[in-house]
Amino acid sequence: MKKTDSITDIFKDLKIIELAGVLAGPSVGFFFAELGAHVLKIENSKTNGDVTRSWKLKNEDPKDEFSSYFWSVNSLKEFVSLDISVPAQLQKLYNLVKDADIVISNYKNGDDEKLKVDYKTLSKIQPKLIYASINGFGADSPRTAYDLVLQAESGFMFMNGEAGSKPVKMPVALIDLIAGHQLKEAILIALINLYKNKKGAHVSVSLFDSALASLANQATNWLIAGHLPKQTGSLHPNIAPYGELFETRDNHMITFAIGSNRQFMQLCDLISYPSLSQDPKYKSNHSRVLNRIQLYHILYNYIREFNFNDLYEKCLEKEIPVGKIRNLKEVFELPEAKAMLRKFEHKGKKITTVSNIAFKFMNDV
Repeated sequence: MKKTDSITDIFKDLKIIELAGVLAGPSVGFFFAELGAHVLKIENSKTNGDVTRSWKLKNEDPKDEFSSYFWSVNSLKEFVSLDISVPAQLQKLYNLVKDADIVISNYKNGDDEKLKVDYKTLSKIQPKLIYASINGFGADSPRTAYDLVLQAESGFMFMNGEAGSKPVKMPVALIDLIAGHQLKEAILIALINLYKNKKGAHVSVSLFDSALASLANQATNWLIAGHLPKQTGSLHPNIAPYGELFETRDNHMITFAIGSNRQFMQLCDLISYPSLSQDPKYKSNHSRVLNRIQLYHILYNYIREFNFNDLYEKCLEKEIPVGKIRNLKEVFELPEAKAMLRKFEHKGKKITTVSNIAFKFMNDV
């Protein structure tokens, strides 16, 4: 097997119409654009396009037509300005749909029908069309969906934060991104169906359902074990030590994800305290969870004796899961992160974004 240098020809014959704004829907369009699809982003000329064009940081130029936020999921697309409430411009959209493969939308309940861009209408223009829609709380709900609201309503904010603190949202629009991944999967299934059965489809994803589907073990901790997850900072409710924060002698902050007894034994050997792993209070994961506070203080004092580089290298050598708490400047200095960067120019301006594609595609030799 060999790794291909480029995977941008996988969907080179695919035409996608993006009738979506902000993050969830556009992230799907960006994914396919990176894989070579021709993605036309339809923006309302009456409202100056996608609202994220105006979501600028304090240090961004207010006169620039784009924001950093906008570029996170909108590079490689063709921007088409249309006010589809005007019949003549709606017809221009219909003309684009005639040979389109996929339409991505994120209208509130009923708005797609009012604007005459719903699946029933567009599939009459293109019978094999895959119509992929995102909604907030289900197709029949009139509620406007914002990621913050979804993080609150789905339990994420209740669980997130340090013990005793106020609820905290994630620093990215996590539910939007999760829903985007769900919609990508639905589209890919619809494409397989199209290639096999020559039929289009309407696939739909709810932000709320996507959030619930991502609660994973926290959901079953409640549903099966009756444990109501609450704020514990970075601590894992089922594993210890996992998520505790430690400082090295030279003031770097690190954390461990000790998922097995073997890893805990290796950590104890590294800090020159091998007998700790045989102490009945810490010998098993369950006992470590029960006694994690006392264990944390013991480990903290020993780890504080190490300089970061020495400790980090020894952890990697012994296969002890360790992570340094890095800011984004440090993150994008890592070789692995550099490989994820995408650089391009738009109207003479150099722009760098992160690729939406985190997988490697392999071809036979």
